[in-house]
Amino acid sequence: MNERQGLSSGMAHSVVRGIGRRAVVTLTRGIDTVWLTGALVAGSLLVGAAGHAQAAGGASAAVARPASAVGLAPESFGFRQAAERERDAETINTLTAEGRLLLSRDHVKLPAYDYCSMSVSAAERGDFRDSVDAAARALVVAGQTNNEDLAALSKRDLAIAYSYAGDLDNAERYAREALASTPKAPEQVYAPADKVLGDVALRRGKPREALAAYNDALATASPRYRPLVLMSVINAQLAAGDTTGARQTFDAIGAPATAELAPEYQRIEGNLLLAEGKPEDARRAFEALLGQSGNSSDANYDRLWAHEGIGRANLALNDKPHAREAYLLAVDDAEKIRARFRSDEFKTGLFGDTQTVFEEAIALSVDAGDYEGAWMLSERSRARALLDVVRNRVNAGVDDRQLNGQVPSLAATRAMLKPNEAIVEYHSLDKEMIVWVVRRDGLTGHTLPIARADMDAAVTDIRNAIVHRRPAALTYGDKLDALLIAPLGLRANERLIIVPHGALHYLPFQALHNADGFLIERHPIALAPSASVAIQLAQRQQKIASDLVAFGNPTITPAYALPGAEAEVQGIAPLFARNEVFLHGDATRLSFRDNAPAGRVLHVATHAQADTIDPLHSRILLAPATQPADGPDSLLAKDIYNLKLNNVSLVTLSACETGLGRIARGDEILGFTRAFFYAGATSLIVSMWPVADESSALTMHTFYSQLAEGHEAIDAMRTAQLAVLHTPRFAHPFFWAPFDLMGGWRLTIARPQQG
Repeated sequence: MNERQGLSSGMAHSVVRGIGRRAVVTLTRGIDTVWLTGALVAGSLLVGAAGHAQAAGGASAAVARPASAVGLAPESFGFRQAAERERDAETINTLTAEGRLLLSRDHVKLPAYDYCSMSVSAAERGDFRDSVDAAARALVVAGQTNNEDLAALSKRDLAIAYSYAGDLDNAERYAREALASTPKAPEQVYAPADKVLGDVALRRGKPREALAAYNDALATASPRYRPLVLMSVINAQLAAGDTTGARQTFDAIGAPATAELAPEYQRIEGNLLLAEGKPEDARRAFEALLGQSGNSSDANYDRLWAHEGIGRANLALNDKPHAREAYLLAVDDAEKIRARFRSDEFKTGLFGDTQTVFEEAIALSVDAGDYEGAWMLSERSRARALLDVVRNRVNAGVDDRQLNGQVPSLAATRAMLKPNEAIVEYHSLDKEMIVWVVRRDGLTGHTLPIARADMDAAVTDIRNAIVHRRPAALTYGDKLDALLIAPLGLRANERLIIVPHGALHYLPFQALHNADGFLIERHPIALAPSASVAIQLAQRQQKIASDLVAFGNPTITPAYALPGAEAEVQGIAPLFARNEVFLHGDATRLSFRDNAPAGRVLHVATHAQADTIDPLHSRILLAPATQPADGPDSLLAKDIYNLKLNNVSLVTLSACETGLGRIARGDEILGFTRAFFYAGATSLIVSMWPVADESSALTMHTFYSQLAEGHEAIDAMRTAQLAVLHTPRFAHPFFWAPFDLMGGWRLTIARPQQG
C-alpha cells in the first residue's frame, strides 16, 4: 500500500541554537506552527511542558521540572569535561597542543615546510584529519621558530582541509587568519584563502558574498590557479541568477586550461544553458559529455554527471519519465565509480555530491508512486555513502559485501521480520521526508512535508534541551512525535527497527513523546544502519555464551580519570559466568588488540571522541604502554576494521558521544558503528551524548541482568531505560535516553546450565 501523508501546511520556525561551539543559525522556513508555541520564551516552554507532562502521567511529569529542581541528579564531572572538549575542538590552542604531542611522538622529524606539503597531499587524498594534523605540526614549528611564513601556509592548509571536510565555520576561521598573515609569497596563501571564503559562502547559499571573495582571489591568483577561480565565479554567478554575467565569464575563459578540466568545463556549459532557459541545448551538451566520457580517465564518473544533467534537462522540459530514466542510469554509474575523494569538485566550485543523484531518483520514483523502487534506491544510497568514506583508507582494504551486506529484495526483508516487528526507514530529501514501514505483511510508504533544513533545526532543538537538562525536552519530544511517528500508523507495542537518515541519527527516538508516554514506553526500539545490514546481522548467531571482556578507566592523566566507569565495569562483571576486566594501566591498545576478541560481550567504559572532520579517526582513548602518560593512546575507528572480532557478538561503548561520528549525507553515523559491525560484532550499544555515571551504571546493570535472564537485547534495553526513567532522580531524558541499541536486536545470552 502506498500513501502520501500530509501535515499542517503552516511552516514557521525561527531561532535554533547549535550544540557546543556551533553558531546560532536563523531559519526562515520551519517545520510547523506548533513549534512557535513557547519556543522563544523559556517561561512558556516550562508551562507548556508541565501541562503536557501532567496529562501524560507521573513518570513524564518529572521531566517537566526544571533541571535545577530538587531531587534531579546533577550532571557528572565527565559530562562537564566532554562539553569543554567539544567547545574547544579545532581551535588554535587545541590544534597547537595536539601538534606538540604529535611532534613529541614522531620518531623522525621533517623539515618544517614538509609538514605543509604533507597537509596538502593528505587533503587531496581526502584524509582530512591527517591533513589537519600535519598543519598542526607546522603551526607548532612556526611558533617555535618565529616563522610567520610557515604559520601563514599552515593556516591556509587548515582552511582547505576544513573546507574539503565540510566544516565551513573552521574553514572560514582559518582562511581569515591566513589572510591576516604575512607570507613571503602572497599568491600561495591569499588566493587559496580567498577561494575558500568564496566556496564557504557559495555552499551557504550566499552567491554575492562568494563572488566578492572569488574576485579577491583573482587579484592574487597565479596563472595556473586563475582558471579554477574563474570556473567557480561562473557557478556563483549562476547561483546568483546572473546568467548574462556567467555567459560573459564562460566565453572569456575559452577552452579548458587542461584536458583534466574538460569534463567540469562541459558540465558548467550544460548548467549555463539550463539557466539560460535552453533545456534542449543543455541536454545536447550533456549528451556530448556522455559521448566523450569513454576517453576520460574516470569515465563512469563523467557518465554519472552527464546522465544527471540529462535528467535535469528533461525535468526542465517537464518530461519526468525520461528524467527518472536518466537519474536511474546515473545511480548505476555511481555504483561503478572508484571510491576516492575528488578535490576538483571543490576547486571548480561544482561541489558535486553523488547523494544528490540518489535523492532525485528517490523523489522521482515516489512521484511515480513506486515506493518499493524508492526504498531500494535508499538502500543503495546508504551503501554508496559508506564506501565513499571508507574508500581505500583501511590498511587491509575492505570487502564491499561484508561492509554493506547485499541490498535485499523487499520480499527477503519482509520474510526476515517476525509478526510483531517493523522496520521504519527514513530518507531526508531537500524538501520532504520519505518514510517506509516494512512489515512481514507488506510495505507502506509515506511522504512527510519536512524539509531537511527544518529537520536539522528540530533535532538540534531537542538535543540541546536534553543535553542541558531543560524542561523543553518534553515539548520538543511532543512535536517530533507528531511529525515523525504519528502519521505512520504503528501498531501497539510492535518492535521498531528504525533506520535513520541525515540529522535523525542524532535524534534519541526513545525520547519522543505523546499523550500515551515516551516512545520507549510504547515500543521496544533498536536502530540499524540499513535494512541490508539488519538482515546481515540477523543471520548471525543470536544466542551467545555468558562471557565478558571489559575495559575501564584507563590511566592517562588525572583529567581523564573515570572512577564512575571503573565502578560500572566492576558492577556488571559478576553478572557473567566468565569475565576478564582490564583497568588502569592494563587498559592499553595492545591489551585491547590481544584480548578484546576473546569475549562474546565486549564492554568499553573509557573516553571516546567522535571525529566530525574525519570519521575514521574517531577514537577510543586508552592507556599508553609507557607511564607516566603524556596523553592517551588512541584506538582509531579505521584500526577497528582490521580487527578480527568474529567471536564478539555484543560491543558496548559506554563512553562520551561514541555514537556521534560524522553524518555522511545518505548514510548513518560513520564513526565506530560500522567499524565494529565490519569487524564481526552483531549488536552495538553506543551513547549519543556524554553520560552521567550513576544513571549509566543503572542502565548497564539492568540491561545485562535482563540479557542474563534470557531476554532479547531490544527488550532488555527497553527495560533498562524504563528503570532509569522511573527513578525520580533520573526522570529527565538526559539520564535515561543516551544509549542506542544498534544492529542485532534479537541477541540474548544463553543461561548457564544448572549442574
